[in-house]
Amino acid sequence: MSQRGFTLVETLVAMFIMAVGMLGVAALMSQMSGSSVQSRYMSTEALLASEKLEDLNRYNSSDANVAAGGGLGADVPSYFDQIQVSAGSDISGVGDIVETSQGTDAGGAYYVTVKHNPNGTASTTKVYGAPPAATKDMATFDRRWLIEQNQPVAGVRRVTVFVTLVNAVQGQQASFQMSMVRP
Repeated sequence: MSQRGFTLVETLVAMFIMAVGMLGVAALMSQMSGSSVQSRYMSTEALLASEKLEDLNRYNSSDANVAAGGGLGADVPSYFDQIQVSAGSDISGVGDIVETSQGTDAGGAYYVTVKHNPNGTASTTKVYGAPPAATKDMATFDRRWLIEQNQPVAGVRRVTVFVTLVNAVQGQQASFQMSMVRP
């Protein structure tokens, strides 16, 4: 009499092969998730660097806002700001971009916060003292810029913007640098 079906050993081997395959799929999905997060941060940094270059480009060459100075490795006043971008999990602030910059006047150190809403409106607030705190769903980026006179040739200035993720999630580290040359 012939027996049909699988033996216990065949079933165990098949389950082992399936388990190895499932572990491979899980590792691949984890890798894709990390790459997706890294890609999101890099595209946000590129957007923020481009935005700052456009802001600086609208000033004429004699304006104090585009005077030579700044640094890419240190927080130099007037050449540094901090931007917070909502991850979208906060229902009241889906997609908000909050830009905070520091300044000093007769009243002391202050922070100017510009909140860009998804509907195209923006609101500005100025606060003396401590900077506004980021919510837990916001990614915070430092943006520094360096303006060099007569670089790369005489008569022009090179503007370089460096954006770095401050509160990295899942061990992701991201930074982005972009330059332009203008008269």
